[in-house]
Amino acid sequence: MAPKQLPAVLLAACATLLALAAPLLAGDPDMLQDFCVADYKSLNGPLRLNGFPCKRPENVTADDFFSSALALPGNTGNPVGSAVTAANVEKLPGLNTMGVSMSRVDYAAWGVNPPHTHPRATEIIYVLEGSLDVGFVTTAGKLFARTVCKGELFVFPRGLVHYQKNNGGAPAAAISAFNSQLPGTQSLALALFAASPPVPTDVLARALQIDGGLVEAIKSKFPPK
Repeated sequence: MAPKQLPAVLLAACATLLALAAPLLAGDPDMLQDFCVADYKSLNGPLRLNGFPCKRPENVTADDFFSSALALPGNTGNPVGSAVTAANVEKLPGLNTMGVSMSRVDYAAWGVNPPHTHPRATEIIYVLEGSLDVGFVTTAGKLFARTVCKGELFVFPRGLVHYQKNNGGAPAAAISAFNSQLPGTQSLALALFAASPPVPTDVLARALQIDGGLVEAIKSKFPPK
C-alpha cells in the first residue's frame, strides 16, 4: 500500500468503528458481571455515578429480583384519567445494569396518558384490556397514530413525544416495556407550566402565540412540585 493511501484507509476504518459504536451509546451500559443489585444505601454517602453501586453478592437475595408493583391497578381518579405504575431500578433493585424496565398504565373511561417523552428509552406498549388511540410525533412534525386493541403492540421511538387515550367507556390497561433501567418521563405540560423556577410567562406566550394572562391561567392548574 502506498504511503499516501494510508491516511484515507485509517479515516475509513475510524468511520466504520464510530458507526459500529454509535448504537452502543444509545442505551444503558452493558453488564460486567451476572448482576449488580442496586445498593440504595449508597445514596446516603458521597458516592455518585451513572446508575447505582452494587450490593455485595453475599447480601443479595431472591427478593432483590422480585416485585408485585404491577399487580394492582393504579388510581385513575385524577384530571387526566390515567395512572402510571413504574417498575424501574428505583423500585426493583435487581434491574440495576440490566437495561430494561416496565410500567403499568391504567386508564379510566376516556382517560388520557398526556403527551410526554422518555429521553433514555424506546417504549413498546402491550394492551391488556380495552382499546387505545395512540400516536407519536417525529422531529419533522409528522404524527403516526392508530388504534391498538387488546393483545396488540405499538412502539414509541426513543425521545419522541407520544400519548395514549382510552377510546372506550370502560377502564383500560396496558403494560409498557423499556430498554433502560430508568427511562425517565418528561410530561410536556408539566415541563412548560410546572417547572421550578417557572419558565418565563413571556417566553411561553410568544412560543405558544397566546396571551400572557392565559399562560398564567394554565400555570395555575399545574402547581410546581
